[in-house]
Amino acid sequence: MENYGILSILPPLVAVILAMKYKNVLVALFAGSFVGMLAVYHWNPMTAVVAVIKEYILVQAADSYNSNLLVMMVFIGGFVGVVTYSGGAKAFAEKAVSWISSRAKAQVATWIAGILVFFSDSASPMLVGSIFQPITDRMRVSREKLAWLLDTTASPVCILVPFIGWGIYIQGLIQKEYAALNIAESEWTVFLKAIPFQFYALGALFMVPLVAFLGIEFSAMYKAEKRTRETGLPYWPEANISRVFTDVEEDENAPKARASMIVVPLIILFACLFGLLIPFGFPMKKVPGAMLRTALCTGYFLGALSCIALMVAYKVKTLKDGYKMYMKGAGEMMFILMILVLAWSLGSVCKTLGTAGYIVSLAKGNIPGWSVPAILFLTGALISFATGSSWGTFAILMPLGIPMAHALGGSILVSIGAVLSGGLFGDHCSPISDTTILSSMGAACDHIDHVRTQLPYAGTVALASFIAYLVAGIFPSAVVLALALGLVAVFLTVFGKLWGHKVENYTAADIAAEEARIGVKA
Repeated sequence: MENYGILSILPPLVAVILAMKYKNVLVALFAGSFVGMLAVYHWNPMTAVVAVIKEYILVQAADSYNSNLLVMMVFIGGFVGVVTYSGGAKAFAEKAVSWISSRAKAQVATWIAGILVFFSDSASPMLVGSIFQPITDRMRVSREKLAWLLDTTASPVCILVPFIGWGIYIQGLIQKEYAALNIAESEWTVFLKAIPFQFYALGALFMVPLVAFLGIEFSAMYKAEKRTRETGLPYWPEANISRVFTDVEEDENAPKARASMIVVPLIILFACLFGLLIPFGFPMKKVPGAMLRTALCTGYFLGALSCIALMVAYKVKTLKDGYKMYMKGAGEMMFILMILVLAWSLGSVCKTLGTAGYIVSLAKGNIPGWSVPAILFLTGALISFATGSSWGTFAILMPLGIPMAHALGGSILVSIGAVLSGGLFGDHCSPISDTTILSSMGAACDHIDHVRTQLPYAGTVALASFIAYLVAGIFPSAVVLALALGLVAVFLTVFGKLWGHKVENYTAADIAAEEARIGVKA
C-alpha cells in the first residue's frame, strides 16, 4: 500500500495536538486536512486549501451514506429539541428520580438505556443523552461521566450485534477472507464464535456497572466527579459546551409539562422502527442501510410531532412554539454536522496519504503465531486512533489478520476479536471519531474534557484486553474472557487507590437535605 512515510501521520497528529491544546475541534480537523494536502501538493498553501475544500469537504458531504447520516442528525436534533424545550425530558427526569434514587442507579439506568438503543451508534448518544442529562445533573453525576456512559454504550454495543450494520459489515470482511482460504464455515457462525474474544467491547460494558456500584473513580474523571459532587456544577466553568439543551423557559401560570411528553414520542419512535423494519426480517435478517435510516428518520419525525400534539393538548405550549422548538433543535445540530464532515474529510486525507498502511508497515516482521492477536490489537488501536475510523481499520486489518493467523498457526477467532477490539479501542478514544464527538454532544459536555476523562478508563480496559490477547494467543479458549473481565476489576481497584478515590453513592434524599441545609431550592 503506497504511503507518504512519516509524513502520513502528520494530519491526525496535528489534529489531535491542536484539539487538545486549543479545545477547538473544527479548527483542529481542518488544520489536519490542510497539513495533509500540503504534503501532497508540495507545500503550496493555496493549492492545499482548494484541494481540502474541493476534493474532500464537498466530496464527503455529497457522499450518499454521509449525506443520509447528516439528514438523520437533523431529524434527531428536531426530536431532541422538542422533547427537551417542551419540558418533557425534565418532567420525565423529575418523575424518574423517585425510582432512580441514587448516583449508582442513574449511571446504571443510562447504561441499560444505551444497550437497549442497540440499532445505531450515531442515534444512541443523542437520544439517551437528551433523556438522562437532566437525571444525571440532578443526581450530581458529571457531564464527563455521562459522556463516557453514552460512548461506552454506543459502538461497544453495536459491534456485538450480528444483524445490524456493524455486524453485517464485519461479516462481509470475514466472508471474503474465509472464501480466499477455502474455509467453509459461514461468516454468521464465525462472527458469533468470535464474540467471546471481543475483550474490549465486553470489558468496557462490564466496567460501567462496576464503576457505578463500587464508586471507584480515578484520574481526570475523579476530578470531574468531585467537582460536580461538591459544587453541583455539571462541567468546568471554562468548558466549551457544543449542545446546550438545558435551559427550558417555563411560564409559572401555564400548565406543567408531563412525563408522557417524552414517553409517548419514544414509544412511537420504537413502534415506527420495528413496524417498518420487521417486514424486512428485522431483527434476525439483514436490513438495507437506507431502510434502517429511513425508519429512524420517520420515527424521530413522528415522535416529535406527537410531542408537539401532546404539548398543545395539555396547553403547555402553542403549535407555533412547537415549530420553533423543532427548528431550534435542528439548527443546533449545525455544529456537529460541520464536525462530522471535517472528520470524514480528515479520514479521507489520511487514506490518500496511506496513514494506515504506514502504521501497518511498522508492525510487520517475523512474529510467532501466538503473538498475532496482541499485535493486531495494538496495530488496530494505532490506526483507528489516528484516523478516527474503526470501520476503516477493520477493512485494513481483517484481510491481513485472518491470513496471518492462518499461516502462522494462530487462532483465527481470537485474531478477529483482536482486530475488532483494537479498532474499537482507538476509535473510542480518538477526539476525531464521530461517535466520540456525538457522545460529547449528547451529554452537552466539553469534547476535549470528554476525551481526557474517558481515555484513562478506556486505557484500563485496553490494558486488560492486551494481556488477555497474549494469553488467548497461547490458549484460545472463550474462558479467557473471564480473565479479561477480572483484570478490568483488578485494574480499576488498583488505579482507584493510586490516582483516585471512592465517591459515595449518595441519594436524591441526601442531595435534597444538603440543598435544604445551605438554603438551595431543590
